[in-house]
Amino acid sequence: MKLYLYLDLFAILIPFIFSFHPRIKFYENYRYFIPAMLISGAIYIAWDAQFAKYGIWGFNEYYLIGLYLFHLPLEEWLFFICIPYASVFTHYTLSKLYPQLKLTDLYTKWINRFLIILLAFVVILHYDRAYTAVNASLSLLILLFAIYKTPDVLNSFYLTFLIVLIPFFIVNGILTGSFIQDEIVWYNNDENLGIRLFTIPVEDMFYAFGMLLLTVSLMEAFRKKV
Repeated sequence: MKLYLYLDLFAILIPFIFSFHPRIKFYENYRYFIPAMLISGAIYIAWDAQFAKYGIWGFNEYYLIGLYLFHLPLEEWLFFICIPYASVFTHYTLSKLYPQLKLTDLYTKWINRFLIILLAFVVILHYDRAYTAVNASLSLLILLFAIYKTPDVLNSFYLTFLIVLIPFFIVNGILTGSFIQDEIVWYNNDENLGIRLFTIPVEDMFYAFGMLLLTVSLMEAFRKKV
């Protein structure tokens, strides 16, 4: 059963088709998006492969086609193309069609401060849990990078990310066992907080946050250089 592959393809299909819609034209951003996605993907894949190697998480072969590279199945490699594409497309489309969808600078700064303190405390208090500590550390570094390099992105990103979380909960919910007999991706709960939102480890929200924010921030940084 190739369910993980189907999830990847389902996630990217509609965003890819609508990327060429005359009101959206997301394809015009490929020269910024592709290098941003590759850099972000390289960071997260390296981390992903090491965690898979040491059993911090793994994959249920029943739902895979069986091709592996560096301890990761082909579907997981596709994940870092399909999910960032769909998520960045959603952020871009909402920002373009609804330019008023953004927070004030004051609210954005307060959220920045709250997240910096929260992530720092998580790292300090749970340094001995690999997934929690690495996730929080990387998300914190990415947030600081965005604040320094592309602060204007955060005004809209915090709102669009809440919308991105809707398909995220659907796809990641299935990956972690919602609606199906067994999970596609399993986690070693000794290396995370053991807190689940339905079947999703709470750390996965920061995983999605960091991966998407890094890609969006790099896109805007590349755009400013042109």
